[in-house]
Amino acid sequence: MSNIYESAATTLGLFNSPCLTKVELRVACKGISDRDALSKPDPCVVLKMQSHGQWFEVDRTEVIRSSISPVFSKVFTVDYYFEEVQRLRFELHDISSNHNGLKEADFLGAMECTLGQIVSQRKLSKALLKQGNTSGKSSITDFFSKSDPFLEIFRVNDDGTESLVHRTETIMNNLSPVWKSFKVSLNTLCSGDQERELKCTVWDWDSNGKHDFIGEFQTTFKEMKSAMDGKQALSQEKLPTDLGQKIQWECINPKYQVKKKNYRNSGMVILTLCKIIKMHSFLDYIMGGCQIQFTVAIDFTASNGDPRNSCSLHYIHPYQPNEYLKALIAVGEICQDYDSDKMFPAFGFGAQIPPDFKVSHDFAVNFDEDNPECAGIQGVVEAYQNCLPKIQLYGPTNIAPIIQKVADSASEEMHTKEAMEYFILLILTDGVITDMADTREAIVHASHLPMSVIIVGIGSADFSDMQMLDGDDGILRSPKGEPVLRDIVQFVPFRNFKHASPTALAKSVLAEVPNQVVDYYNGKGIKPKCLSDYESSRAFSP
Repeated sequence: MSNIYESAATTLGLFNSPCLTKVELRVACKGISDRDALSKPDPCVVLKMQSHGQWFEVDRTEVIRSSISPVFSKVFTVDYYFEEVQRLRFELHDISSNHNGLKEADFLGAMECTLGQIVSQRKLSKALLKQGNTSGKSSITDFFSKSDPFLEIFRVNDDGTESLVHRTETIMNNLSPVWKSFKVSLNTLCSGDQERELKCTVWDWDSNGKHDFIGEFQTTFKEMKSAMDGKQALSQEKLPTDLGQKIQWECINPKYQVKKKNYRNSGMVILTLCKIIKMHSFLDYIMGGCQIQFTVAIDFTASNGDPRNSCSLHYIHPYQPNEYLKALIAVGEICQDYDSDKMFPAFGFGAQIPPDFKVSHDFAVNFDEDNPECAGIQGVVEAYQNCLPKIQLYGPTNIAPIIQKVADSASEEMHTKEAMEYFILLILTDGVITDMADTREAIVHASHLPMSVIIVGIGSADFSDMQMLDGDDGILRSPKGEPVLRDIVQFVPFRNFKHASPTALAKSVLAEVPNQVVDYYNGKGIKPKCLSDYESSRAFSP
């Protein structure tokens, strides 16, 4: 049963319905009267809230020195109840550097209102009053902002510890957020145990990282799924409650439960979507007949050095393969096991080629443009060695054309809507590419195709600019701003593996390929072609 969970994913859609919520108030003053002609006030605003006829301090702003129109950075966070009249009082004090606290400060005036007034108007300005009279032209303005909620789901482990499973995006300034649906494997969500407790926590995001706790609830995946299947058998009194095809939980803040007599909840979290999707594995596709089409592209630009010189990166040593050959053999020997005919296209770029010696960025290394395939990895090695004396290393280092060439073949495979061929392009280059914009465009296009790109940096050049092509540090975008559909590029400098075994390089650059294959076909809803036959044979295997 656990194997089924590991290859399944759960899609969840959640949104929050408000009851109690927190609001943020920002304060600014305008035209504060000077204490005397020689100095400006050092204002501070104290927020008070009325309870049982008395005013109690909630919080206070920072002191801003020498300002008659201060805009305070302090944000007041207040619990908001629609059903209650919440009276607020904003007191303005002048606290000079010689004073200690409010007792010695000069009271400049106050403004009273209700929280409902601020919420409904979003921005409220009123004149300051001092002993019942208007304090000159002074005024205070309250700005209202809503919560910035996000939700976290934790798996409760057997030892009582909690593991974060998913954190939603933060939805700014919204009391009724609808978070994006997301996918998570059942193994990650609940360790394959549908009755394992899940703890869900809702927070109000704060830019300083000290997020405000809104509330929490507990559930299980079994509870989620059974409700969505219409098979929930819970009593009317027990939450979550079934709302047709929705299920909701009360979001509870335990502190408010204890302190507030009329507290009900801090809102409702409603599940709108929950389904299990069968996720086929990399092995399913390989056993189902999917072939790995391996293509090699080699950098023949002048920066590699004259191949006749022993210092050249293309120098053919009689006893020791150069870095190009080491990388080619290490990666190719793994990929060739997944290609039945063992015929591999090999291309070069950045060289002047015969007969007219024009620069080409996608020429066949065997010089047969109609059939650039070589027999096995050894055939690629021989074609590479044979072409070196016949070409003139030149430039620039453009790799977009070769990516587009392989993408054309992958595009034909895509239209078959079958999992028969997945393309891996290995690019070996000694320097930073010169057509970065075109390359980004080509990669974004290729991310929609059954294709992955592996780039190995040869030599000692600075490859820092190449890291942007690898989506590990962020989302790669085309020059027009279009993001990649999925991460298909893996870049590594060969020098990181210069003293390691060839298997270490292969393992590093190929580790992401199985997930890239699975992500592509599962994303397209394409099942392994011969899966039924494969599953039948597996069912009878020992």
